[in-house]
Amino acid sequence: MHQARAQPVRSLGDLRALVSSEPAQMERRIVLVERDVGLVVKGLVLVILFYFLYWSKWAPDYSLNPNLVPENPTWVFAQRVLQHAFLVYLAFNIGAAFVFLGIAQVSFPVVPWTVFIIALVDGLFLAGLIAMTGGLQSPLYLLYVLLIIRNCASMSTALPQYVLNASMVLFYLAGVLTDIAITKLDAIPPGTEIEGPVITSDDIRQMGTTMWLRLALLVGVAAWCRGLQILLEKQQRESALKAELELRRQQLEAAARLAAEIAHQLKNPLAVINNASYTLQKTVREGKTITQQIQIIREEVEKSDRLITDLMGYAKLNEGLVEAVDLQEELERAIRNIFPPAVKYEVQIHRDYAPGIPPLLAHRNNIQEAFANVLQNAREAMNGRGNVWVKIAHGPNRSVEVSIADDGPGIPPENMEKIFQPYFTTREKGTGLGLPIVKHNVETYGGTINVESELGKGARFTIIFPARTLLTIRK
Repeated sequence: MHQARAQPVRSLGDLRALVSSEPAQMERRIVLVERDVGLVVKGLVLVILFYFLYWSKWAPDYSLNPNLVPENPTWVFAQRVLQHAFLVYLAFNIGAAFVFLGIAQVSFPVVPWTVFIIALVDGLFLAGLIAMTGGLQSPLYLLYVLLIIRNCASMSTALPQYVLNASMVLFYLAGVLTDIAITKLDAIPPGTEIEGPVITSDDIRQMGTTMWLRLALLVGVAAWCRGLQILLEKQQRESALKAELELRRQQLEAAARLAAEIAHQLKNPLAVINNASYTLQKTVREGKTITQQIQIIREEVEKSDRLITDLMGYAKLNEGLVEAVDLQEELERAIRNIFPPAVKYEVQIHRDYAPGIPPLLAHRNNIQEAFANVLQNAREAMNGRGNVWVKIAHGPNRSVEVSIADDGPGIPPENMEKIFQPYFTTREKGTGLGLPIVKHNVETYGGTINVESELGKGARFTIIFPARTLLTIRK
């Protein structure tokens, strides 16, 4: 797992990075909120709580005089329960601190779960403090506002955030009701039998609008934080999309300029050689050896001309716009072009498309050309008859895998490393540029292409597009 380093938030761009749900950004956010800031604040809070619970006058020690009967026994009992609960709370926080301090060595799923659990424990323990410090009148109420903001900053995914913030509201309500229950129990004379529930509907009504306004404030803060987070995530996605489009446009324009320049520089000399050899062939007598040599020159010039024409296809990389390309749609279009229904190839196409495949940020023609060249390679290998399996699936780390397989004769082991080399071909009329163009087009978008083959059992080409070239759509 990579080590995350928290950086100070200096701009809106940095703030947008903190709300991203990408694993790297989630780790960075957790490091900043829970480790760099949270551990320091939590350490001070724990010291204050320890003093408050064990050393202050708020917590009288009745063990010094066992015969002394407290006037409020229920409150004293609750106080002791809270003191013991603090030790458990302290243990949870020590364990979480070890996780946050060693975040680089901890598997990533453990970290968000630790954040989730410790947030619940914080809210639950705060409910106990609310119950022991006045309930509805407790000044600690505002700490729930801070906990909700902290939850939104640490957890960017919707469901855990909703669960945590709803729990904060319920914990506060439970703390207030617990305070009412303690007060009523202490008001009952010793030995009196309790009939019916301790807390009644009258108690809830007596809390008045103050209670409901406070609950509404907590819900409002949670909704506001979530809304702000959604807005920042949207702005971040738009900025990332614009940056990705601009980067792809610059890369494709550079490749196009280079290909056009090379092709132009080679085309002119070949044209001169071809014209000169044609003229020379006309001026010499038939049957001479020189005529055969000139013919060879012309054939090689024509072959080179075809290669350069294919190379000029790279110059088309800057035509059109980088857009969101549907991989399934482009694969189907390539299948129709390579296996047109009118030709009636004896080829059976087997399709396996996973749902929810995100679009690819690319030039549409580049992707279709890559698919078409691989399919054409399969068609020629099978001599127009056989089976082709096409598959689009979700890969690791939110990548997308496109595989095209056939049951042709396969690729000899000695050729496996050569098939992506320019001009390498085993066919008489092949240019040797089909698969190199596929490799070039795929790598232009940060992808990779792999081949698996066994003689007599066909070949499988797998194209992998990484997540950073895919347009992730959130619902």
